[in-house]
Amino acid sequence: MSQPAVSIHPYFKVHPGKMDAARALLPRFIAKTTTEPKCLYYEFTVNGDVVFCREGYVGAEGALAHLANVGEVLGEMLTISDVIRLEIHGPAEELEKLKGPLAEYQPEWFVYEAGLKK
Repeated sequence: MSQPAVSIHPYFKVHPGKMDAARALLPRFIAKTTTEPKCLYYEFTVNGDVVFCREGYVGAEGALAHLANVGEVLGEMLTISDVIRLEIHGPAEELEKLKGPLAEYQPEWFVYEAGLKK
């Protein structure tokens, strides 16, 4: 049986004039995340003044380890942007483990129903 995957989907709306500063943080996020053994994928895309991070982890444990690891850089990002949407996706039992620790962020919770795993 494969490990349960949890994905985090934050959308950061960058403050006017701060896109260069936001872009400068992306390599720092990536460098820190590279050290995480439970990270499945981690990437950024940009649409105008919105930066999106597509990220996946092995279980709730991997997601929480990541948030602890990038906390300092995330704090910097939050001084130059606002989170306009935050989704957490995964199996119900893994999401339950995250609801307490992530409550302050008020994410939308998406429970895994069906899919194809290769």
